[in-house]
Amino acid sequence: MPRNRPKSSKKGRKSSIGGARTESPQDTAARGNDGGSLSRRRIWIGAALALLIVLAIGLGFLLAHGGGLARSPWGASVANFVGSEACAQCHAAEAKLWRGSQHKQAMDYATDASVLGDFNDASFSHYRVHSRFFRKDGKFFLETDGPDGKLATFEVKYTFGVDPLQQYLIEFPDGRLQALSIAWDARPKEQGGQRWFHLYPNEEIKHDDVLHWTKLNQNWNFMCAECHSTGVHKNYDAAIDRFATSFSEIRVGCEACHGQGSHHVAWARARQSWWPFGKDDDPRKGLIVRFDERSDVVWRIDSKTGNAQRNFTPALVRREVETCGLCHARRGEFSEDWVPGRWLSDTHVVSPLTRGLYYADGQMLDEVYNYGSFKQSKMFGAGVTCSDCHEPHGAKLRAPGDGVCLQCHAADKYAAVTHHHHGAASLPLSCASCHMPERTYMVVDRRHDHSFRVPRPDLSAKLATPNACNDCHRDKTAEWAASAVERWHGPNRKGFQSYAEAFHQAWTGRSDAAPLLGKVVADPSVPVLRARAR
Repeated sequence: MPRNRPKSSKKGRKSSIGGARTESPQDTAARGNDGGSLSRRRIWIGAALALLIVLAIGLGFLLAHGGGLARSPWGASVANFVGSEACAQCHAAEAKLWRGSQHKQAMDYATDASVLGDFNDASFSHYRVHSRFFRKDGKFFLETDGPDGKLATFEVKYTFGVDPLQQYLIEFPDGRLQALSIAWDARPKEQGGQRWFHLYPNEEIKHDDVLHWTKLNQNWNFMCAECHSTGVHKNYDAAIDRFATSFSEIRVGCEACHGQGSHHVAWARARQSWWPFGKDDDPRKGLIVRFDERSDVVWRIDSKTGNAQRNFTPALVRREVETCGLCHARRGEFSEDWVPGRWLSDTHVVSPLTRGLYYADGQMLDEVYNYGSFKQSKMFGAGVTCSDCHEPHGAKLRAPGDGVCLQCHAADKYAAVTHHHHGAASLPLSCASCHMPERTYMVVDRRHDHSFRVPRPDLSAKLATPNACNDCHRDKTAEWAASAVERWHGPNRKGFQSYAEAFHQAWTGRSDAAPLLGKVVADPSVPVLRARAR
């Protein structure tokens, strides 16, 4: 039978004068029960205090490292640039490749380490303008014709590019950076390099010419900055005709392609944290774009054709191609709100296949870079993307020589004399020799045409377009080359690009242009040309 706990009182607790109070068995049991309850309460209170201390320390840690309990690691805030060195903390292998790339050296401050040109009192003359390059107080200077045509001294603030040439940027008081038209040939001396040269070697460019280095067409802020630095904002003030151009990183860094990285960094820190709450399994990992187009892609070579086929159809928006196109396309910017992985044409006017920029068959004529050419190609149509051939961080080919082509084209069929018919050539031919002919821009910069075409000397004979055969056999006619191709490969080897005559007739105002263009529009194989033909 339960007993009522005896009521305690001051009288009952007080000791008798001259002796100790005697406890009954009931008193002893009650005191034991009170002590057990107090001990349990103390344990719970201590545990709660310890938990609060842990919570406080954890919250302080998260706040100190950009985290918080009120939002996910990247939240709904606008992403910011963090810089390539922040990326390198986790992506060391990619960062190592990038540090050896031309992207890393696209632009830099002028220092002994970055400047390649001869500034040891070197001189250069071009159409009666005598320029001098020298150093003073650890800085780099040149004396040349200024905006008024008179000789003046200018300090070189930045280097621009690295190979095969390097240009130099001069800063003006109104915030403009101007690219000098005298450049340094960075090629080895045995290749004709290690010299100063003018980008317009056969033209006299006077101070009032728009091509003069101090004028609009050589302005870095709006002509060049977007593709040589990261996170560029032009900040032009038309009211006072001044630039306050800024960039997040002076060179082409990680975020030039991947976009602002702050959300991804927050995601990574949250995943690494010991803190068990607030971790979000975001499939995008806080990234603005995921370049995963090659994931699960398999290219199987067909034994009959010797060509590889993709195991599934590529997406409509080719994220890699659109991202690389930002700097590898002939285009004009109308918005700074470009987002990697989205259509380049959302923010830029991309130059189409236009007379003066391309030949009628789509080969590059003017400096059009690679984007427009590649989108004409059979490779693009089949699903090939930039990083199938190019390692994106080091910007080098994935295999040396023909190895990159033989990833998808059987060697026994295409790396054979029965295919190229040049076994006795004094200089060995590569795949690119015939299918990616070179054109030279900026005097020394050789670039391959990325439209990946078969040589068509028959079109050269008819439409005066160039062809790879006569690039080497300059002493022969196009008809001679066409006859050789027909003898080797038959009369129906016409290649993928079949629109040359349609565009030629349109550009020259011929009456039969409309029906020919109609056929191009009806051909679904090359959407970029269907749009141009409309």
